[in-house]
Amino acid sequence: MSFSDRQLSKLASNPRVWVVIGVGLAGILVLAEVQRRRIRAKSSVNEDFGAFVARFELLPFPQPPPPAARLPLSGLTFAISDNIDVKNYVTGYGSTYWKRTHKAAEITAMAVTTMLRNGSTCKGKTVMDELGFGILGENRSYGTPINPQKPSHVPGGSSSGSAAAVAAHLVDFALGTDTTGCIRLPSSFCGILGFRPSHGVVSTIGVLPNSQSLDTVGCLASDPSVLHRVGHVLLQLNFLEPKKTRSIIIADDLFQLSKVPIQKTVHVVRKATEKLSGYKTPKHMNFGNYIASNVPSLKRFCEESRNQQNGISTMKALSSVMLILQRYEFKTNHEEWIRSVKPKLGFDISNRVWAAINTTQENVKSLYKVRTEMRAALQSLLKDDGILVIPTVADPPIKLNTKKGLFTEVYDRIHALLSIASLSGGCQVAVPFGSHDGCPISVSFIASHGADKFLLDTVLDMYSSLQEEVGTLQLPYNTNGTIDAAELLKEKVCSLYR
Repeated sequence: MSFSDRQLSKLASNPRVWVVIGVGLAGILVLAEVQRRRIRAKSSVNEDFGAFVARFELLPFPQPPPPAARLPLSGLTFAISDNIDVKNYVTGYGSTYWKRTHKAAEITAMAVTTMLRNGSTCKGKTVMDELGFGILGENRSYGTPINPQKPSHVPGGSSSGSAAAVAAHLVDFALGTDTTGCIRLPSSFCGILGFRPSHGVVSTIGVLPNSQSLDTVGCLASDPSVLHRVGHVLLQLNFLEPKKTRSIIIADDLFQLSKVPIQKTVHVVRKATEKLSGYKTPKHMNFGNYIASNVPSLKRFCEESRNQQNGISTMKALSSVMLILQRYEFKTNHEEWIRSVKPKLGFDISNRVWAAINTTQENVKSLYKVRTEMRAALQSLLKDDGILVIPTVADPPIKLNTKKGLFTEVYDRIHALLSIASLSGGCQVAVPFGSHDGCPISVSFIASHGADKFLLDTVLDMYSSLQEEVGTLQLPYNTNGTIDAAELLKEKVCSLYR
């Protein structure tokens, strides 16, 4: 027996060696199991786009027997954001800390019961920004839902999971809340429809408050007829009503904020209205100047802002009032819990929450005065037959894991556009308009407070014409502006094999 053989024999008879080998093999098996679980978890997230925090099924109320008509939402499925109560489930508010420190809900939110009573099935609760205080859709506790339209970019928030679930066709529609744009923004980023109803017209019983003066319960959908039906049920509206002549008003100054060429937005609206009956020729206006002249209490905030930053716009001042009001009311609602629990939150959310908690707001009445004047100004502009058209957001979705400090101006533009409906209490629908540079485009239609049915009917009436015009933008054109017949034929042939 050679030296090496004797050495191997000696090692083989040493029990310590076998212990080391056993530990090594165990380590390999543990690593393999960890890797397997990671793959399974990733596969699970990919299957539902990371949209849900809880999957369950709430069945609809029984259908009425014939000859009664089917319930309006019969056969549809929906999801709800994690700030909406379901009996016997803990409402998590997008935070594991909140979920651990609160009991299961004793009632189901009225908005959810309304959906069930009208024939739809609830499929679970969706991820949202922690405490409803973010706009990007990122979540430290549950992860960030995947944006089905742009997976490398944020889905938008706070109703991020609801938007992802709808855009991925996991459900037919979703319920969420909109305070400072929490439905409209993710709808825009995910390329779907989003409806913020007029403030106060949908019950918030069973919904966690963020800022009561701004909070609304709204819905998201990918199909305009579904949005129309859900909106009517949510607001308990009559489906039949005489059609009004519609006046379209385009806010030119706000479209100048957008990175999207007006050929893909304003021109689409103009061409669509030309083909429809009952629409006046669209008017154009400078919305910022109108607000400066008709919301006198805003001047105080413009002056204060100019002392801090040069050249601040009226719209920036309007968004400042919205955010200050949100912080003030959020602090009133949740300061005690925040200070006692000290939850660990995502960096951006944590900064916003603690800024709200540590700020003492003076002259609160001036905030509510701006809100009152803003509602009156929008009512005076739109009356009962007007629709204001604006870009939903000015910028494309932000890439995942981007340092937020680089996007101060982006945030300012986002909030400026979203503050119009939030502060006026008006209703707004975000409508997808195709894409630009690979990112979804969204244009919004706004009506005055209480004109929800008029707005929903208008969007449904215009939608096909709008999408037809959006579709023509994808057609090949000659340099003289006419469609290239050869290229069009080529495109049609190619489409048969896709």
